[in-house]
Amino acid sequence: MSVLPPNQSIRIFLTFAFSYFFSALIRAITATLSPTLTQEFSLSASDLGLLAGGYFLGFSATQLPLGTWLDRYGPRKVLTLFLSVAVVGCLAFSQATGFAGLLAARILCGVGVSACLMAPLTAYRRWFDVPGQLRANSWMLMAGSLGMVASSLPVQWLMPIVGWRPLFLGLAALVGLAIVMVAWQVPVWPQPAPSEPSRTSGVWASYAEVWRNPYFRRMAPVGFFCYGGLLAMQTLWVVPWMTRVAGYSPNQAATGFFWINVAMLFTFWAWGLASPRLAQRGIKADTIIAWGLPSSFLLLALLVWFGGSLRTHVEILLALYCMGCSFVSLSQPAVGMAFRPELAGRALSGFNLILFVGIFCVQWGIGLAIDGLQRMGLSEVDAFRGAFLGFWVCCVSAYVHFLLAHGADQKG
Repeated sequence: MSVLPPNQSIRIFLTFAFSYFFSALIRAITATLSPTLTQEFSLSASDLGLLAGGYFLGFSATQLPLGTWLDRYGPRKVLTLFLSVAVVGCLAFSQATGFAGLLAARILCGVGVSACLMAPLTAYRRWFDVPGQLRANSWMLMAGSLGMVASSLPVQWLMPIVGWRPLFLGLAALVGLAIVMVAWQVPVWPQPAPSEPSRTSGVWASYAEVWRNPYFRRMAPVGFFCYGGLLAMQTLWVVPWMTRVAGYSPNQAATGFFWINVAMLFTFWAWGLASPRLAQRGIKADTIIAWGLPSSFLLLALLVWFGGSLRTHVEILLALYCMGCSFVSLSQPAVGMAFRPELAGRALSGFNLILFVGIFCVQWGIGLAIDGLQRMGLSEVDAFRGAFLGFWVCCVSAYVHFLLAHGADQKG
């Protein structure tokens, strides 16, 4: 699996997975807290979308320099520095007294955990073979799903006992522990070879080869709308759909959210087992995405079609939709492997930038659409359906571009 000794590979993976667990927990916790925060701070749908998206705004802002820093300084130095910012963000969120304070703290949290996936993927590109990279990528996402599971029912259970502010104080302490583990277990990054430039003419120039790559451009729209949309739904809008459209109570929605994330945990575990075997048989990520991703479009269309008439077990349909979207998760390691190892950090961070800008735009865009459609006279349920229908159109359009770009590449 790895060019490193097996025991060291396992320790490195577990260290990275530990930090990514908390990254995902912090990312998704606003979904569970959305009823509480909406009531306490009188948030509109667009406010809620912007607050959840603030995490991704901060996350996206760091991606371009992050890739260059990862290639140059390595995961250990970069990740420990960034996680320190996450500690500050969690502390600030716990002390916020208004929407502006909450939003600023969420942005800091996003900045702080923005290296939690890119750092390990960059390390795996140099330290793991191809099957090992595919397996590690899927199991990192499984660790993220475990963090999202922890953000649902466990958070809901703790809320009446400790409140949401002490929860963020606890998160700050646990992220501090992750910093110690990274500094202890992750090896020192090898210095760039003499042929590798240690300086570039600027961040954008250092990404020129990435932006020009046809495969990167082909994957960009599905990364933005389909992969970004999956996370936008999973980290926010599945809970408001259950409470405002299906009529679930906050506890029922938290339970549904819990099972959605459990389903995703096992989905990524299965991908970790299957993807290396598929790669060894010559079945490429592009083929799997092309055949599997349309299932998510069908399931989202069913969700929009039934709307408020589906008031029981809606979490099953939402879970199946998220599982259908998981096919596009194979795009991330595929993009990394499309470039030479010296460019892996920039390629992965460039793709991650597109992905997280997509999450921000989808989260806030759905909120804006819901508020706008309600101002036009639609009921809350129909406003949700209209906003989700617009999102569906964007996803299908991105998929069509993915197919057409593949045809263009083959003709070229």
